[in-house]
Amino acid sequence: MEKKRILFADDDPEIREALWLLLSCEGYETVEASCGEEVLAQMDPSIDLVILDVMMPRMNGYTVCAEIRKRYTVPVLFLTAKSQDSDKTMGFSAGGDDYLVKPFSYNELMNRVKAILRRYYVYGAKAAEPSSVIYCCGNIEIDTSRCQVRVDGQEVILTDIEYRILLLLASHQKRIYSTQTIYETIWNEPYTYSSNNTVMVHIRNIRRKLGDDHQNCHTIRTVWGKGYRIE
Repeated sequence: MEKKRILFADDDPEIREALWLLLSCEGYETVEASCGEEVLAQMDPSIDLVILDVMMPRMNGYTVCAEIRKRYTVPVLFLTAKSQDSDKTMGFSAGGDDYLVKPFSYNELMNRVKAILRRYYVYGAKAAEPSSVIYCCGNIEIDTSRCQVRVDGQEVILTDIEYRILLLLASHQKRIYSTQTIYETIWNEPYTYSSNNTVMVHIRNIRRKLGDDHQNCHTIRTVWGKGYRIE
């Protein structure tokens, strides 16, 4: 099996050495960066996962992630000493897929890395589609053979998580999905109280990228007290 390539960035050399050791011992190929500029210089389609420290000089992790999202759908895991919900919201809004608070244990990091890669390659955008299906929701088209979303014929770049949420809603139009159902289906993890904010931020990102507004009747709607649906 081909080794997965993980690009990780932290301005602390001791943390970089620890990440290199942990990831290498698990059989991953690693690419190391000490700042945001180095991350962007080393990004290419061969990278399977990006691990970003949030508090880096000159260009913080949120900014780096936003730049990555302009070209790539690769999953991004943030490492940070900040644990407030507002910090997590900023990370998800920038296009991050997961968030790990320092200090973290070896098992916690590796479980998170394996879970992200499993979601991306087994369930997500990198998973092989058995057949081509195109879902149409008004001016929105989802081509599952290419994992591609188009609005009025123009491609819209979504992260893997965003794509899978949209696909879930579009594959059963007008069905209401609760926040818990969305989270447990997409993240494949038990739902907790904080999961509600995670789903909400991703829904907001999808709406923004699709050019969602009140004049577009084919969009993600919030059904208060119940969940979300496309109509």
